[in-house]
Amino acid sequence: MKVVVVGASGNAGTGLLRALRGAAEVTEVVGVARRVPRARPPEPYDLADWVAADVAAPDGEAVVSTLESAMQGADAVVHLAWAIQPNHNRALLRKTNVAGTARVLNAARRAGVPHVIVASSVGAYSPAHDDDLHDEVWPVHGIPASEYSVDKADVEAVLNAFEADNPSVMVTRLRPALIFQRDAGSQMTRYFLGRWMPGSAFTGRLPVLPWPTGLRLQAVHADDIGHAYLAAIRHSSGGAFNIAADGVLAADEVAGVLAGGRWANVPVPAARAAVSAGWNSRVLPVSPGWIDMGSGAPLMDTYLARRKLGWAPQYSAQQALTEVVGGIRDSAGTASPPLRPRTPHRSPSG
Repeated sequence: MKVVVVGASGNAGTGLLRALRGAAEVTEVVGVARRVPRARPPEPYDLADWVAADVAAPDGEAVVSTLESAMQGADAVVHLAWAIQPNHNRALLRKTNVAGTARVLNAARRAGVPHVIVASSVGAYSPAHDDDLHDEVWPVHGIPASEYSVDKADVEAVLNAFEADNPSVMVTRLRPALIFQRDAGSQMTRYFLGRWMPGSAFTGRLPVLPWPTGLRLQAVHADDIGHAYLAAIRHSSGGAFNIAADGVLAADEVAGVLAGGRWANVPVPAARAAVSAGWNSRVLPVSPGWIDMGSGAPLMDTYLARRKLGWAPQYSAQQALTEVVGGIRDSAGTASPPLRPRTPHRSPSG
């Protein structure tokens, strides 16, 4: 079986490469990335033959042709490529996330790929202000104030149109929660905290954790999401599947990792205003839309993935969180360009 992974060098892609290494039926893996790992990369990147392609490059036909060539003879394509930064460049995010997905689908169609598996997200869902677990029929219209959520919802619409026009191609969409692993520590710092944020802030020594009132999150370990993608490949099951670890991360769980169990509620408007100020001043790399998505996204029921794909997480949400916090503290990373270890920066006054 030949598997092509677009975005194989990232957080989820790294987890998937680890899972594919143990899959005896997978005989060939092609990794596609904008920045490919160096020659003779270490595990798990040595598993793949690498093709450099930027799904947002100006020459769309050249991109599709490169992808089509890489996908020739593939039994499945897994599309994971996604841009979170630069968060201030909305046009580039759209070009990468939405137009880039359309290019990947076009290439798969032209290459005659029978099965395409695409990374959606809990962020695609419409808001739910309750603690119920919602299954895959919950609407996927996104949260309008979150650019990430809007793009994920629009990708779902792109997939719907592709399925309607290409009934011979099986389309699977996985909707994971936040994806954590130790090796993503440096990436998480760059993407969400900013380069001036000291890792020592994540040693459990915060005097108190400010927590937006009512915020509750789900997470999944990168190795577990990797096995979820492998399960989707193996079972050739179309449709949507929620993917999340056991447990929900609320204030007390997160404070137990970051602040010795000490936390204080902060009204969501106040938290949003603080993030907005940091983003507008370019101190924080993420927009206030992430607060809107975090406070509005539903909790997901994962029964369908467990029953139909035979998937089960090996890590709890708390374990995944603890791992990534340790990775942030230690500036952890890998040989992959997106997950490169963090180089500490001096403060502007230092």
